[in-house]
Amino acid sequence: MNPKSLAEKLIATRALETEQYAALIDGRDEIRELLQNEAVRLRTQIYGKAVFIRGLIEISSFCKNDCLYCGIRRSNKNCERYRLTPQQILDCAEEGYRLGFRTFVLQGGEDGYFTDERTGWLIQKIKAAHPDCAVTLSLGERGYESYKKLKEAGADRYLLRHETAEPAHYKMLHPPDMSYENRMECLQSLRELGYQVGCGFMVGSPYQTSAFLARDLKFIESFRPDMCGIGPFIPHRDTPFAGFPAGEAELCCFLLSVIRIIHPPVLLPATTALGTIHPRGRELGLEAGANVVMPNLSPVDVRKKYELYDNKICTGEESAQCVGCLDARVRSVGYEIVSDRGDIRKESV
Repeated sequence: MNPKSLAEKLIATRALETEQYAALIDGRDEIRELLQNEAVRLRTQIYGKAVFIRGLIEISSFCKNDCLYCGIRRSNKNCERYRLTPQQILDCAEEGYRLGFRTFVLQGGEDGYFTDERTGWLIQKIKAAHPDCAVTLSLGERGYESYKKLKEAGADRYLLRHETAEPAHYKMLHPPDMSYENRMECLQSLRELGYQVGCGFMVGSPYQTSAFLARDLKFIESFRPDMCGIGPFIPHRDTPFAGFPAGEAELCCFLLSVIRIIHPPVLLPATTALGTIHPRGRELGLEAGANVVMPNLSPVDVRKKYELYDNKICTGEESAQCVGCLDARVRSVGYEIVSDRGDIRKESV
């Protein structure tokens, strides 16, 4: 299959067969610029030059799961565990609002302390104090009734990365007590309940092939998420995958362009992992079609403790307190940060 012909078909139809996506990935060197230009055209047509900022609040490094790639997996005895108090979380949101953030992302491991009641109370408090803001949750797998209660409390969005859309690959990355089927059921529940739903996957994760990535792209095509967070796999020294190589920024950016073309209105972050793997990672992501960045609003003394992978950037220009520094980097590639909830725009293109 000719990569250029496949790229032209993708641009025309926004869809390919799974094996065609694999061939597109394998032949990316000769079509990267073509797809990047189309991705930028689409994001500019829908969102202009706007880049939306999300204030990330990492509420807990406790997690009941033992995912093989994750630095806060339950069996990592070297992980420094912490849990923010409700007041700390509210203070983070207050500071973020002052800095211009209009979306707050409460992210953490699957920590039983954050029950529906505690989490719902936090959502209500944040929304009452800042009614013009959105609250996004990224708290892992929960049941339908739990998601329903959190939606009723006022949560607007939920991020749940599917990690891989290939069931066999999912088993290679996760312990036996976790299942691909349950992860997909959670995503469907969130969609049914009316959340703006985000999924996403790692690029370059252990045992990943072009065929596996093609399944991810086909899943994005069918599920049509409101948000899609992808980033390079980065190993953590205290996990079974410590010796595996990291994913590549170049492939990650190529896939950002492809996802933008598949689903033009999608909200696409230039992720912290991309900024970690390459000094200009976030800028490269924006140039590939991304339109969201997620600076860290967590208290400075816990940022290093929420270490999903080695060498995570957690102070300096990527922190929420340096919005001016981040804005300068965003402007360097022709875009601008806006103080906005940054909801998905459903315009057809």
